[in-house]
Amino acid sequence: MRKKSILSLVGVLFLVSCSPRDFLTRRLATDLISASDAFRTPQQFALQTGIVSNRDYVSPEYLVLQQHGWISASTAHCSPSMSTSPCWDVLLTPSGVETVRALVPAEESDKPLFYIPVARRELVGVTGISKQGNLADVDFTWRWVPLNEVGAALYSGNLHYNSTVGFRDYDDGWRIVIAQSAPRPGQTLDDALKNAEPAQ
Repeated sequence: MRKKSILSLVGVLFLVSCSPRDFLTRRLATDLISASDAFRTPQQFALQTGIVSNRDYVSPEYLVLQQHGWISASTAHCSPSMSTSPCWDVLLTPSGVETVRALVPAEESDKPLFYIPVARRELVGVTGISKQGNLADVDFTWRWVPLNEVGAALYSGNLHYNSTVGFRDYDDGWRIVIAQSAPRPGQTLDDALKNAEPAQ
């Protein structure tokens, strides 16, 4: 009986001495990815009005804005720094002004370049963890959640992305690797999000 009590006490002491971050579980990986600044930073769309190059004006994002009737343009002379011709003088339409006005600070609305917050990331789930010693690669799936009408036009909430981020076990538990300490083959969360592949 005394042996059982001692073993139970040792087991309790072991569990008390362990931090929840000592074991890299899918739940811990989910919490750390979701709470990270890189993951939580909203996606912004840079809208340039005034003279823009043809390459910018025919980009997929500008084509979507044209289709929604939020911008219009007329041909314009290219500045010496713009090598591709033709160039376009882009203006917000009345509908575009109405749509964008609520999305940017008042002091920004008069500028030719302003940033519209359009979407945030949502973690769909951690799909796998591969550990080697004190390093691990965590595979996860995420998607964009539009924040407004412009975001809904530019980002589909139905499209999922696969990413892989590196983790490292430190003295205080598992953490996502950062650029200064990123071991190979793990990658930072910034790189994992930039290198995301559409899920099949």
